[in-house]
Amino acid sequence: MSPLHTALLQSSGRPGDVAHNLRVLADAARTAAATGARLLACPELFLTGYAIGGDVHRLAEPADGDSARAVGRIAAEHGLAVLYGYPERDPEAAGTVYNSAQLIGPDGTALANYRKTHLFGCFEREWFTPGERTVVQAELDGIRIGLLICYDVEFPENVRAHALAGTDLLLVPTAQMHPFQIVPEQVIPVRAFENQLYVAYVNRVGAEGEFEFVGLSCLAGPDGVVRTRAGRSEQLVQAAVDPAFLKEARENNPYLHDRRPELYTDLV
Repeated sequence: MSPLHTALLQSSGRPGDVAHNLRVLADAARTAAATGARLLACPELFLTGYAIGGDVHRLAEPADGDSARAVGRIAAEHGLAVLYGYPERDPEAAGTVYNSAQLIGPDGTALANYRKTHLFGCFEREWFTPGERTVVQAELDGIRIGLLICYDVEFPENVRAHALAGTDLLLVPTAQMHPFQIVPEQVIPVRAFENQLYVAYVNRVGAEGEFEFVGLSCLAGPDGVVRTRAGRSEQLVQAAVDPAFLKEARENNPYLHDRRPELYTDLV
């Protein structure tokens, strides 16, 4: 299999303006596709903004809503998959909104939709309902892709569950804020190394409401080495997910093989 060229869009867009953010996404998709990317990942709640309070419910959409169709057209036009964060309205449960991320394939069809399971802080707990499914996956160009959102990746159990389920590339749209830059700087490379997978962590950046997002989006490999990292401004960065290197790394690192699950029953 060929490497999967992956682009990370570090941007906060314009909070509350879905149409503008779709245009930002379209421009990034055009640029990424022109340089050979097959996957573009955007941050947590990219379509609407993060610190939007009561507008969460006003701007929430079902997984197959207008914005999903718009992203599908962008993906199909440029021939690359797109991951984006958005508030998902549950059409079967009035008033229920999830902090979700959806992966759209290069043909414009939905591949996977994930609902954040671990909500962070009073803000998220006020406006969102936690999801109940940890491992959500899809296939792209022979690579098994898994989805988590922000705080989820800080729980080692979540990432290990993906490793045991065969995830090759874990996509983590995030809204990581000051003073928690230790996560992109140190936690993400360690998660990739200890679980023998690639982790793409794509953050918001700059001030938004009461929050200051730290940027530092990165893609880390199974050797714990960061392949690309953004700074503290809006950027589009790229790196390759190499299945041949992943296979070699898994053969050389025995963490998953040497596990003794019978000793870990206290965890559950």
